[in-house]
Amino acid sequence: MTALLEVSKLHTFYGPSHVLFGVNLSVRQGEVVVLLGRNGAGKTTTLKSIMGVHHFRSGSVRLSGREIGGLEAYAICRAGLGYVPEDCRIFKGLSVAENLETARKRARDGRIVWDEQRVFELFPMLREHLHRRGDALSGGQQRMLTIARTLMGNPDVLLLDEPSEGLAPVVVDQMLAKLKSLKEIGTTILLSEQNLRFSLRLADRIYIIEKGEIKYEGLPSQLAADETIRKTYLMV
Repeated sequence: MTALLEVSKLHTFYGPSHVLFGVNLSVRQGEVVVLLGRNGAGKTTTLKSIMGVHHFRSGSVRLSGREIGGLEAYAICRAGLGYVPEDCRIFKGLSVAENLETARKRARDGRIVWDEQRVFELFPMLREHLHRRGDALSGGQQRMLTIARTLMGNPDVLLLDEPSEGLAPVVVDQMLAKLKSLKEIGTTILLSEQNLRFSLRLADRIYIIEKGEIKYEGLPSQLAADETIRKTYLMV
């Protein structure tokens, strides 16, 4: 199957420091792909490079066959990528309703796939806190608001940076259930994670990144059975 999102030979620098070394990965329509790795392995840099938040030095990012690498982040968003950063970046002085409104956009074919009603079905607590300011929400609620806000832009591919990071175990389980619901309806997702258990229960395919290089690609069942790979690249 042709990749919906294809990343090839991505090299990214922070000043003189070479951070990503020829990263290659792909995501097919309706697939959930997890970029797994230790803290500092290059997961966030990869997503930021794809999204245009940080510009890469060389390589290619293609969405539906169109080169989007090198565009500004707003243009990449308009092209069909939706980005959920680890630090949420909600508008804390705005209400839940106002945060959702800031991202409202029709899908590229003119359909409205995601609107308030749809995101409230996925995240009922947002309806309950509709008029509450963003800074009055818990960390888990802010993370869910950020995902809902991104969905309001009707992206073709959803990029999520460490959705389970810093959440209480019960909230992690809730987040996993929400992402499984998105998977069941065919949402195309690329997410970065450190949490192996979370990743194995969600992913269709897994990449492992270490020191800015992709070291492994395989199915969750293959990774679960390969203790050597887990010890080499994921154990702290």
